[in-house]
Amino acid sequence: MKLLTNDETAKLIGLKSNTLEVWRWQGKGPVYRKVGRLVRYVESDVLAWLDDQTRQNTSQYANPSTASA
Repeated sequence: MKLLTNDETAKLIGLKSNTLEVWRWQGKGPVYRKVGRLVRYVESDVLAWLDDQTRQNTSQYANPSTASA
């Protein structure tokens, strides 16, 4: 199991690291682990989350309850 820091995960996804911080607060994004006070992402979880983001058109949503948000 390879653990990634917030910065490493953001770089892997192509985001700014503070975006992941906001997403954690909002309950979005890939799942993460708390190791003491540290936030870590398991690389395979991040890659699985990325696979789940695949869409064929803009009307497809991952969660129907957020479709109007």
